[in-house]
Amino acid sequence: MLRGIDVSSYQSTTYDTDGLSFVFVKATEGRSYVNPKLAAQTKRGRDAGLVVGFYHFLWPGNLTAQAEYFVSKAPERAGDILAVDWETTGAGTHASNAEKDRFIRKVKELRPNNRVVLYCNRHYWLNIDTTSYAGDGLWIADYVTAGKPRIKAKWRFHQYTDDPIDKNVADFASKDALRTWARGD
Repeated sequence: MLRGIDVSSYQSTTYDTDGLSFVFVKATEGRSYVNPKLAAQTKRGRDAGLVVGFYHFLWPGNLTAQAEYFVSKAPERAGDILAVDWETTGAGTHASNAEKDRFIRKVKELRPNNRVVLYCNRHYWLNIDTTSYAGDGLWIADYVTAGKPRIKAKWRFHQYTDDPIDKNVADFASKDALRTWARGD
């Protein structure tokens, strides 16, 4: 298991990288928000030699516009991972299954040289999702023992806590194996 974190504007641009193999950085939300710390948090991860991923917080509606917005703001580099964060919005809504699936497919179309994964919590995966479509992999949030999410589906990443920061593990034998997968080799 590899260790990693995910960060957003709530975290520092000088987050601790000791012992980490990867980082996911929040890039965008909806069609108007860009993480003001995106460039600095990305640089921090790259300077530490981490595999870097970017995520978009999905809102219902305007899926093509959201996908285009995300890929226009997330740095474009082969081997970076792109993710859609599918959960309840601040307004108490969420994108439908069809919208989630369309968004993932559109991002894959716009960035064919990047892996695209679905991030959601265990409740969404077990009770909201009806298609089981996760693009190139599932990133599941379930606050239990690292690497032991309570689902039967194959997963690539597991967020196991958010205290004091969102901590994750990846189901790869080594950082090189993660890099190879991320590049699509």
